[in-house]
Amino acid sequence: MASRLPLFPLRLVLFPGVHLPLHIVEPRYRRMVADCMAGDRDFGILYRPEGVAERDIPPGHVGCVAHVERSELLPDGRSNILVTGAGRFALERFEDTEMPYYVGRVTEIVDVAESAMALVPVAARVRELFLRVGAAARSLADDADALPELPDDPAMLAFAIAAVIEMDVVTRQRLLASRSPTGRLREVDMLLAPAVDSLEHRAVIHARAKSNGHGPQPQPPG
Repeated sequence: MASRLPLFPLRLVLFPGVHLPLHIVEPRYRRMVADCMAGDRDFGILYRPEGVAERDIPPGHVGCVAHVERSELLPDGRSNILVTGAGRFALERFEDTEMPYYVGRVTEIVDVAESAMALVPVAARVRELFLRVGAAARSLADDADALPELPDDPAMLAFAIAAVIEMDVVTRQRLLASRSPTGRLREVDMLLAPAVDSLEHRAVIHARAKSNGHGPQPQPPG
């Protein structure tokens, strides 16, 4: 079913279940945030491809509902907000309104039904790959922080991982638009799998180099 939604075109992709801080500067979007806070606290983030004007984002383009969790109004009228990605939507059209910000007619996007027998093993593999890649990367950076907590829902797993690994924005948008949880996981798998062995090997060498001169020393005969 179609609905109306305030829209914020940006050069980034928001995923469902992912937190995103935003600094609101432009007066039109200050008004949008104020209106959202007075209502259901929702607006839509639409990825704007390079070279495409905001109003020229085509019908069918997929975005993500941003729910405002926190809003901090600054003395000069700007604000810092924290949003969480909610459901996905497809743009039907921009509507002409009296608002200074964009408003669109949008339709909810949902995943196709897939067999758990196919989905669960792929999710388990991707989860394991991420933990291995993440542990190796943390080791190389001498970073003791825990890895991000991953969702239990296999359909949300690719979104959570894609939000924290290096990935170009076009690939992020393709993942957001995908209605196949298995397809999303396989795409993330193809990004992680080639990196894991190299990262783990480098992490082992890094750990050995750090321990040089600090391990047990040979004792003189006597």
